[in-house]
Amino acid sequence: MFLRGKRKLKVDLGELKTERKSLSSFLSSKLKVDVSSSGNKLFVYSDSLSSSELKRLVNKFVYHHHLNHTYWVALECTGVSIHKFKHPKKKAKEKKGIIPSTIKHGW
Repeated sequence: MFLRGKRKLKVDLGELKTERKSLSSFLSSKLKVDVSSSGNKLFVYSDSLSSSELKRLVNKFVYHHHLNHTYWVALECTGVSIHKFKHPKKKAKEKKGIIPSTIKHGW
């Protein structure tokens, strides 16, 4: 395939490495362009594709695979990256006993 002269957009998968193959096939089928992978990054080769359009399609993939509660998609200058939400750790509830009254009664 002749890739010279085409723009290369990057999709950084982050912690979503297990979905690399399915995201690659999803993008190549929807966009009808060449997609290659290297490590945890995908490279999309196209002249007419914008970064925002690529973000929209990656976000669509995350949504349709029910990953949107765990991952979010961000637009960066070099392409698109997928980040994992950082949920705060839940603190264990402390067991509070009955606190004795400290009010002095005047009876």
